[in-house]
Amino acid sequence: MRSRPAARPPVDAVVTLLKMLRAEQRREFDDGAVSGGLDGYLRGVLAHAEPGNALYPIVAALPRDGYGSLSRAKRAAWASQVVSRYGGKAAPRESRRAPAASVPAVEAQAASKEHGPRGKRDSSKSAPGTGLQAPVATLGRIQQVTVDRLARVGVTSVEDMLWYFPTRHVDFTNVKPIAELFVGQAATVIGTIQKSRVAFMGKGRRSTEIVVKDASGSLRVLWFNQAYLAKQMPEGARIGLAGNVTAYRGKPQLTSPEWELLDREESGTHVGRYVPVYALTQGLPGRTVRKLARAAVEQYADLVPESLPPEVLEETDYPPEAEAIRELHFPQSMEARDRARERLAFQELLSIQVAVLSRKREARARRDAPVIRLAGDFIQTFVDALPFELTNAQIRAITELRSDLGRDEPMARLLQGDVGSGKTVVAAAVMLGTVAAGYQAALMAPTEVLAEQHYATFRRIFGVEDGESLFHDYSVSPALGRPVRIALLTGATKAGKKRQVQAALKQGELDIVVGTHALITERVGLERLGLAVVDEQHRFGVMQRDALRGKGGSPHLLVMTATPIPRTLALTIYGDLDVSRLDEMPPGRQPIETRFIGPEEREEVYVKVREEVAAGRQVFVICPLVEESEAIEARSAVEEFERLRSAVFPDLSERMRLLHGRMASADKERAMADFRSGKAAILVSTAVVEVGVDVPNATVMLIEGADRFGLSQLHQFRGRVGRAEHQSFCYLLSETDGDAARKRLTLMERMSDGFDLAEADLEMRGPGEYFGTRQSGLPDLRVAKLTDHTLLLQARNYAERILERDPNLRAPEHQPLARRAGRLSVEGAEAVH
Repeated sequence: MRSRPAARPPVDAVVTLLKMLRAEQRREFDDGAVSGGLDGYLRGVLAHAEPGNALYPIVAALPRDGYGSLSRAKRAAWASQVVSRYGGKAAPRESRRAPAASVPAVEAQAASKEHGPRGKRDSSKSAPGTGLQAPVATLGRIQQVTVDRLARVGVTSVEDMLWYFPTRHVDFTNVKPIAELFVGQAATVIGTIQKSRVAFMGKGRRSTEIVVKDASGSLRVLWFNQAYLAKQMPEGARIGLAGNVTAYRGKPQLTSPEWELLDREESGTHVGRYVPVYALTQGLPGRTVRKLARAAVEQYADLVPESLPPEVLEETDYPPEAEAIRELHFPQSMEARDRARERLAFQELLSIQVAVLSRKREARARRDAPVIRLAGDFIQTFVDALPFELTNAQIRAITELRSDLGRDEPMARLLQGDVGSGKTVVAAAVMLGTVAAGYQAALMAPTEVLAEQHYATFRRIFGVEDGESLFHDYSVSPALGRPVRIALLTGATKAGKKRQVQAALKQGELDIVVGTHALITERVGLERLGLAVVDEQHRFGVMQRDALRGKGGSPHLLVMTATPIPRTLALTIYGDLDVSRLDEMPPGRQPIETRFIGPEEREEVYVKVREEVAAGRQVFVICPLVEESEAIEARSAVEEFERLRSAVFPDLSERMRLLHGRMASADKERAMADFRSGKAAILVSTAVVEVGVDVPNATVMLIEGADRFGLSQLHQFRGRVGRAEHQSFCYLLSETDGDAARKRLTLMERMSDGFDLAEADLEMRGPGEYFGTRQSGLPDLRVAKLTDHTLLLQARNYAERILERDPNLRAPEHQPLARRAGRLSVEGAEAVH
């Protein structure tokens, strides 16, 4: 087959992109130059460009969740890179009117305009610097240090302040006469300052002390270590105070209460109402944020455009958006606050569902995927050659995949299953069927260790390697009728081998390629890519996934994950995918005995490790850190490896290996090869073995610092053992004895089902930490909770109705929703390692 030369991006595509970026420059990189955001155009470039297109590297340089997730300064920097690369080459004369230097020239200006990490919202049409886009300093006299601290929590504009909602409210509506106060109650007091002074508390500490009087009596009030407040509380001023009543020498007093001088215009912000409490950064006083929030609400809330279509607003009977914002900051009642929160949460979830369902509709409407028909006798031949029986769940999943592959709509399916449920063999079946139909298949994994594991597994399944294989020494795959041509491509692949693999893929001489990010960042072109498989999807972003699909026209997509996905996350992160679930384990698996172990039981675990090694078994030891850290009290892999080798198991030191992500690729391969072969009995590792590592002879999983991992991640570790007929053990070691840690870890003792644990994990830790790290690819929700399944389903139903009537969201009443949905990043996440 003749190879084509590597394609440059078409001139018109470059011209269009440059025009968009210069429009973005004029708009100070607000991602508003293109309807729905620039990411939609970039996805289209990847989907329709020729293999080897030179735009791949530049688009791949974006973060995993696209241009829309960047700050303004970072957007300007990326635009500068694009313009400097293409502005003087492929673009015609008219596209060169603005020199390449013009984009980076505004980077500093863009940095001052950026909105921080909380994301961007569609706001009023007013020019930057006015209206909702006015700097937060517009709201009141605040020093630059306060402006900088607000920026740390994502508040740089008036709009940001409006959408920086309190985490809770304290009920300070209970105004009491001083004579009726009793210790332990929360109360609001209004009176006149009789005395105000700086009190010396000893050891150089100075505090503010005042005495407040009302018609019923007087009250001592104290603020420790805040002497500066005395100047702000002159005698004779009327003041409101709100806090918990404590005792001093047998009399009630207030200690460090919220306060407000009541003869000022802003009275009522801090007392006499439901007082908002905001998440703060160090050095940012809560009362400062409350003042700014109140100014924003009173002066600017009415400028916020309504996002919900009129028919949705009428049917749900939700309050208007501006009213909901006001009530969520300063509610008239807790009922009004809860209704406002529900309305704004629904609005966020509706935007997410419109985004993911639009993406799903767009993909299905293309109808340009290769039709891959997997004959029943082909599948039967494949299954018969396996030395084990497939489960009913695996057969059901293969049937669903066969149905999708046989249509010209590009398949987009998520295959999720608990650890050890047999996803790899399902993927192998459809990848081999893709090859039989005359197409290529590619699998992308997030780490080199996992890519190498898949490569080795596929070689066994397809009978590629010499000696024993799953096909009982067949050198020819029975189902295919010829050898399977498969290769591995990672960042560690040597340059010469890499060029050979790239050339073979380009010329159609390879059937299957397994790799890491190298598949999209290297100059890889697949002549006839029919199926793209992405493993552990949550570690990739939308741009990476689309980049892989863009390597070969419009291939089908299969996403696999061993991390059980709660229902609500499945509707958001994977909302544009159909779902197949492997909910059945292969027969013969032994239940894993799981125990939460305190420091005093450590020696007992080491005895068990010795017993298992003496019986010919193998052991994992997992540590949360690579190296020792002064900031984090946790055992590191390097430190623990040396300690175990010298002080605990000196007689086994030659059979111990260390594995972590910072090691050279050759060293990692050597450590894993020794462990797989049985040469090594104990592997001390970081979370790099969380998924994909298959050593059936391993029977002990010992997890140090178990409290530092999420339940789902612990379940992944546990799944590395119990993969054969031998009884296996999982020990959760923790140096802390806090109630929260104990509650989470004892759940591991009681639960063995990964989906049950996933729901519990999401409920306990929230979606931001569900996958073991803060995920930039998760929806950046300010109000909604992804644990609210009922509200999410309601939002999905409305999204389906809206898109059914107006698929392109062109109706005027749908424009605000279209803009917000276009800017949402709902897929992928940064890699943990």
